Amino acid sequence: MSKKLVITLIIAGIIIIPVLLSPLPEFDDPLSTVVEARDRTLLGARIAPDGQWRFPAGGAVPEKFRKAILTYEDRYFYIHPGVNPVSLIRALAINIRNHEIKTGGSTISMQVARLSGGNRPRTYMRKTIEILSALKLELIRSKKKILELYTANAPFGGNIVGLEAAAWRYTGKLPSDITWAEAAALAVLPNSPALIFPGRNQEILRKKRDDLLHRLRERNYIDSLTLVLALEEPLLSEPVKLPAAAPHLTDYFFVARGGERIRTTIDFRLQERISAIMEMHQKKLEGNLIFNSAALVVSVESGEVLAYVGNSTAENASAHGGDVDIVRALRSTGSILKPLLYAAMQESGDLLPNTLVSDTPTRFPGFTPENFDRSFSGAVTAGAALSQSLNIPAVRMLQDYSPERFLELLRETGFTTFSRSAEHYGLSLILGGGETSLWELTGVYASLSRILRKSGNGEEYFRSDFHPPVLIPVTTQDTEKDAGASPLSAASVWLTYEALQNVNRPESEAGW
Repeated sequence: MSKKLVITLIIAGIIIIPVLLSPLPEFDDPLSTVVEARDRTLLGARIAPDGQWRFPAGGAVPEKFRKAILTYEDRYFYIHPGVNPVSLIRALAINIRNHEIKTGGSTISMQVARLSGGNRPRTYMRKTIEILSALKLELIRSKKKILELYTANAPFGGNIVGLEAAAWRYTGKLPSDITWAEAAALAVLPNSPALIFPGRNQEILRKKRDDLLHRLRERNYIDSLTLVLALEEPLLSEPVKLPAAAPHLTDYFFVARGGERIRTTIDFRLQERISAIMEMHQKKLEGNLIFNSAALVVSVESGEVLAYVGNSTAENASAHGGDVDIVRALRSTGSILKPLLYAAMQESGDLLPNTLVSDTPTRFPGFTPENFDRSFSGAVTAGAALSQSLNIPAVRMLQDYSPERFLELLRETGFTTFSRSAEHYGLSLILGGGETSLWELTGVYASLSRILRKSGNGEEYFRSDFHPPVLIPVTTQDTEKDAGASPLSAASVWLTYEALQNVNRPESEAGW
């Protein structure tokens, strides 16, 4: 081995070994909980545990911001290996001349290394570590990934971290929708967020933004007309509130999957429409001292949740339990299980639509049920008893079918809230003796309609067609079907729906 080769290897080792031994920039800061509609529109977000608006990484950096930030911070980003020697030498000369650290000459990669280390004092030793970490980062990560790391973790003033949180808080837009003027203003913030964040030192912010816009024009990223229009745009203002299109759903995911980005099946436009309808009717309901309401819209075909309004969002809602998510909250089932009992008895052959059942005063072990209007109809058909929601025939039917069998059927169709024994519920189960949620009720009734629709289309239906509402989009089609028998057939569901078509709405509110 020649002497030159040995010297070369020693020099390479002196350079490479410190780089390999240096820490790789990693980020483990707590994250905000972000909930999105199907089209990625923001439904709502909750702040991270450390009090920062720090969204989970959202992928590719938007083109306008990418060009703006690289023009302002690191124009040689795609050329250098993580360190720009010219910038470092210039920064060193400035610092020596001023007898203090005035500038760092940092590249984007070096800033990623600094951000991952927290707010530590700026020293020459710290700068050396940042240089080594930046070189290691460039060896392991792509330029695209490094820029994404910077964009997701750069400070943007106050308690706002990362481009996405900044775009929503300062512009109320997705990062991909910001203008050139907004991109330029956001690009200058990480350099000195405490000095010029929007709402303070506006003239400094304007000068930095406008200077950057002129530089973007010089590099032909924008044309002259775009420059003129951008210069006329107003500056970023103080942070605005984040969208809150589905506050109760956002709260649910904050508890269930805090610190994550959750893309849901929600149709944003439908969510807004349903919320507006609910708000309009809520104003009328408050006249009758009804302060809470909820709505859940589910696609029968797929079971996907299209709209989720957990409660009223009126100004005085909090004083009347408006923070409670009624979609998930348990409440008495009332008469809503009667159609399922009717379908179950059709399925088992214990009942036909025209079978006569007794609606006469009856005392059962433990209680004496009455109809809503406290009248009796004598002998009525089972279909009429269901369409009129008569209580005494329903209790008789449950007694004949048995609470044990009915409770098993409820669990097979998708209810999970009936966790106690049949003996605990007794015959009162059919009149509201148990509790469930709007979430589970909607899932079960959507499943009933699903098998009926499949049967009408000549398709097979399976046990797996009974499932809860779906909130997260299914990315891969599940080809494995549970070939087990459906707990109810399409025929029994059809007969049940046929009977329910004869339901007459009360003509006045007094009839409710």
